[in-house]
Amino acid sequence: MLLYFRLLKESFGFAMNALRSNKLRTLLSLLGVTIGIFSIIAVLAAVDSLNRKITKDLSSLDKNTIYLMKFPFGPSDIPQWKREQFPNVKYDEYTYLKNSLTNTNQVAYQLFVKKESLKYDSKTVSDVNVVPVSYEFIEIEGLDFEKGRFYNEPESNSGTPVIVLGYDIAEGLFGDSEPVGKNIRLYGQRFVVIGVIKKQGAGLFGNSNDTSVFFPANFLRRMYGDNNDGITPVIVLKPEKGIDMDAYKAEVSQKLRAFRGLKVGQIDNFFVNVFSGFTDFIDGIIGQMNLMGWIISGFSLLVGGFGIANIMFVSVKERTSLIGIQKSLGAKNKFILFQFLFEAIILSVIGGAIGLILVWIISVILTKALDFEFVLGMGNILLGTGLAALIGLIAGILPAISASKLDPVEAIRTGM
Repeated sequence: MLLYFRLLKESFGFAMNALRSNKLRTLLSLLGVTIGIFSIIAVLAAVDSLNRKITKDLSSLDKNTIYLMKFPFGPSDIPQWKREQFPNVKYDEYTYLKNSLTNTNQVAYQLFVKKESLKYDSKTVSDVNVVPVSYEFIEIEGLDFEKGRFYNEPESNSGTPVIVLGYDIAEGLFGDSEPVGKNIRLYGQRFVVIGVIKKQGAGLFGNSNDTSVFFPANFLRRMYGDNNDGITPVIVLKPEKGIDMDAYKAEVSQKLRAFRGLKVGQIDNFFVNVFSGFTDFIDGIIGQMNLMGWIISGFSLLVGGFGIANIMFVSVKERTSLIGIQKSLGAKNKFILFQFLFEAIILSVIGGAIGLILVWIISVILTKALDFEFVLGMGNILLGTGLAALIGLIAGILPAISASKLDPVEAIRTGM
């Protein structure tokens, strides 16, 4: 064991000497490893940070949550022209499913609408994400409140003009003033503020509860009816935990088909979109990003390996005489082999460390510049270090073998 520690110490000394005596040559040779480690760890760190953000944003939603609507979440075998002829889900279908479905935790009715502006006295907030939804929505999404409350069942059913504000909307309209109980204007109508949601931070796709407002869907139904082209209704279903999702989806489909009077052989004119399908789609994109990162970085790592091998072959040539002297004094081939292998690994790890430092610096800058936490985890640091060591090991094998097989007499003569 002491021999290996001595080998490491000597190899580290030789590596540092190579850096000091041939700074430009060594740094240029290490550049490939640095770029390779930087590329792969930057991609992996970005993907990990995105994964953390997705997990945080979607933590309140059950992956088995179902969105019943006329459009699919992803690709469909049904052509677009045919899908556009499908009817929207109706409010009476929502009430029917709510009363007839088994194994169901909550059922909510939501309307997808375009963004609007809110006014309070002389202040206006634009591009507000408007969410008209029934009272069950709070149980499905699990909103946390800074102040006040969510609207109740009677207020939801009657379409009472009450509204719940996202944190940024409340701050933009009221500043440090108390928002609960105040009147604001939306769609030219007066709403009473009954609650403010806790600050959430930026959402996965730009939208966030911080920039959203919630009010009873029936208020908008009273204004525009159920056949407005600018409004897309959705029935949100939250099944009980641990149920068979295939059987549950089949039940939802069967009951809605029966309610709509669809005959055997007719296709469903609606889509049962399971939220887990959306998250699987996101996971697929993330997996592709990881794969592309590995492919791109692989070329840099390959170039980096050649760079390390070049350094080591030059080092063997420069130290031929020293190798001969070491062998003449009794140094075994294994000692020489490990000496050069450790030196190659140390040089490669130094290049990788530079790449990791660059990733860390950029992560700090991006975290401060953007409303997004870019995290360089310990797992990625260890992976980057391990990859660098592996590249050094592979690149140093041939030079180390060539050094270990030198004849001591020839080595001394050649080096003189």
